Amino acid sequence: MSVSRGGFSSRIGFIMAAAGSAVGLGNIWGFPTQTASNGGAAFVLVYLVLAFCLAYPAFMAELLIGRYGQANAVSSLEKMSRSLWQKKFAFFVGFGGIVCAALILSFYGILAGWMMSYAVEPVLTFVGLSDAAQWVISQSLWRNLGFTALFMVLTVFIIRHGVEDGIEKWSKRLMPMLIGLLILLIIYVVTLDGAAEGLNAYLNPDFSRVFEADLLISALGQAFFSLTLGTSVMIIYGSYISKKENLITLGAQVTLIDVSIAFLAGLLIIPAMYVAQAQGVAIFAEDGSLINGSSLVFTVLPSLFESMGNVGSFVAFAFFLLMSIAALTSSISMLEGPVSYVVERHDLPREKATTLIGIGIFLLSVVIVLNIETMLDFVAIAATQYGQPIIAMLCCVFVGWIWHRNDVLMELKQGHDSAEHSVFWKIWPWYTKFVCPTAIGVVFIHSLNLF
Repeated sequence: MSVSRGGFSSRIGFIMAAAGSAVGLGNIWGFPTQTASNGGAAFVLVYLVLAFCLAYPAFMAELLIGRYGQANAVSSLEKMSRSLWQKKFAFFVGFGGIVCAALILSFYGILAGWMMSYAVEPVLTFVGLSDAAQWVISQSLWRNLGFTALFMVLTVFIIRHGVEDGIEKWSKRLMPMLIGLLILLIIYVVTLDGAAEGLNAYLNPDFSRVFEADLLISALGQAFFSLTLGTSVMIIYGSYISKKENLITLGAQVTLIDVSIAFLAGLLIIPAMYVAQAQGVAIFAEDGSLINGSSLVFTVLPSLFESMGNVGSFVAFAFFLLMSIAALTSSISMLEGPVSYVVERHDLPREKATTLIGIGIFLLSVVIVLNIETMLDFVAIAATQYGQPIIAMLCCVFVGWIWHRNDVLMELKQGHDSAEHSVFWKIWPWYTKFVCPTAIGVVFIHSLNLF
């Protein structure tokens, strides 16, 4: 392989990059409303247990594959294979994750463009460009294409600079900004009328619902999807980690940061919704459930910000800037998967490969925008509800059933000499072989509405 791969220069660099990949729009608007609709703190408790008992082991499987292979997802999986059918299986799993990442980025860029447009709107209003401000938040073809293109340019710009000067450098800048903005917004929102009721809805546990099937499935799905499992991202990030690092603690730290930011997002979103209700904004759907998804972000919260007067413009800017940063930290990881494959398998320069793939994914976004009523949800469901669970499950199967146990242990012992005697090693192989594939399979079957 003639290309220079590069790698993360520090532990904190990897943690920020991996956490940035995990912390995306789903964490900010998905986790809070799922919590409020599924027993409050009871859902949080179940989510935490499943995140560390099931999602973390699957996360570790992908990191180990990458660091062992020291290559893109396909090549890393093929390196573990010992027969022709295993190599074909490896290509299917690795390339499937790459395709999944590209599909996610194709619709993610559109949503992120909307976030950026809503961040620009209060700025334009403040400087007196009211017509332009109204245009950037209106659903129109050129607005959607323009902001999607702008977001993709930012993503391509970062990835063109490689691992250390691109992904790591910008993750170290963006993640502290995201956390800082999140905390500042929480501090402000909880001081407003109605916030106390929101905190009660979010934090007051209803333990009678802990074992409900829908709650368990929702919490498990959120735990897996929030760590971007099944997209080849963590395999390629794992390949950039030094052999001297302790993967067990690194994986645990990233998982902890991810669930912590999801929890913090709940402390912002749910109180903000009840503040909006106190201002006369409807926050419940006709079936009695809390409004979530795009209706929450682009209808309920903007109505709240508008009711705040002048200060609402500053809060709106900070909130949508927060959402844009969360989207960007995830998008750079999604683009890195396909880029690393093309660079290493086809020997293209990184700059050229990044630009070409970025343009290709943007063209797919254009097709979605032109057919937004039907294709946006279709691509999102195909990638996240079908693609991710299947690839994540197959990665666990690969580690649990194909990769030789001694080879797995030897890889773990690099950076952790006593891994063989750790509690992790006594439990994790069994989890990866039996429990994780079964659990992900249950989530996948549930997504098909088969029971």
